[in-house]
Amino acid sequence: MRARVGGLIVLLIGLFCTPVRVGAQAASPASPPPNARAQAPASVPRVRLVATGGTISNKVGGRLTAEELVSSMPGIERYARPEFEQYTNLASGELTLDQWLGLAKRLNEIFKTEPDIAGLVVTSGTDTLEELAYFLNLTVRSEKPVVVVGSMRNPSTLGYEGAANLLEGFRVAASPDARGKGALVVLNDEINAAREVTKTDALRLSTFQTRGYGVLGVVDADRVVFYREPVKRRMAQSEFDVSAVAHLPRVDVIMVYQGADGDLIKAAADAGAQGIVIAAAGAGATSGTQRDGENAAVKKGVILVTTTRTGSGRIAPRRAPAGAQAPANPNNPLTPDEQRRFVAGEDLSPVKARVLLMVALTKTHDPAEIQRIFSEY
Repeated sequence: MRARVGGLIVLLIGLFCTPVRVGAQAASPASPPPNARAQAPASVPRVRLVATGGTISNKVGGRLTAEELVSSMPGIERYARPEFEQYTNLASGELTLDQWLGLAKRLNEIFKTEPDIAGLVVTSGTDTLEELAYFLNLTVRSEKPVVVVGSMRNPSTLGYEGAANLLEGFRVAASPDARGKGALVVLNDEINAAREVTKTDALRLSTFQTRGYGVLGVVDADRVVFYREPVKRRMAQSEFDVSAVAHLPRVDVIMVYQGADGDLIKAAADAGAQGIVIAAAGAGATSGTQRDGENAAVKKGVILVTTTRTGSGRIAPRRAPAGAQAPANPNNPLTPDEQRRFVAGEDLSPVKARVLLMVALTKTHDPAEIQRIFSEY
């Protein structure tokens, strides 16, 4: 009898103390074939991920593929029929400008050849995400949304938010309300316009913000909600056709700081820069010998765009009143044509002004036209 009781006790202990593999199937999902559609109702919109890499993919010992990223979104079938393709799988700083061009051409091709696709999601590293998003905002010509997502933590880190950001990006891309709003950046439950958003913190999850103007909308549990929309020209309204562009022109950014030497501006012009963006400390003033450097650059035909590095504010074009001529300045060493090569960067950040100037220079070198472009985009 005692032996039977003892055996029963051992059996019960074994049953209750044996480790249980919770979620083993979810941790190792069956991989769908490349570019396959998930099992979702036909009425759910098609959305495709075009993955480029970034922290969202950068796990210890390797990088998540586009297929693995799509498999990481539980419940995606409620919102979209997800598809995927791997464009690149690199850190964002390793992407070249030629790859940017190739990506824009690929997204345009998808929209042109697959009219039933609702939207596209692009992954990017967060360091250059705002630049890539704005470039796509200028060069992808469709009413359908392009949603750029990323993550601040990598897949091997506790609290990795990449799968949540990706799911929200798919939900926004599938939303009819996202049409016509241009390229969008979705992280941390918030929707921001590609032109306006900027990375504001090196580490925090809430880093992507639109200072001064606020978010376009939010992604909540029940639905995607928009509160406003951009007013500057974007995507479908863009005049820029990069289909025949092989390379983007060189544009450099030079910062203004106390006692800065103008030789850096001269060096950029001598190295072949077609445009230079000046990141001023305030409303446009330079320091040290930078004015001499600017004059040397515009004499070489370089376009100079003035912006502010303060994080907000607008640099307005300096023009004489209608019907009046600018007063002559005998101390100005520049001809009127050379003076026109100074362009106001409006409220664009220095890095986004560089993106717009690169794209503008693929179309025109006329300073008046470039100033118009900066006013409209």
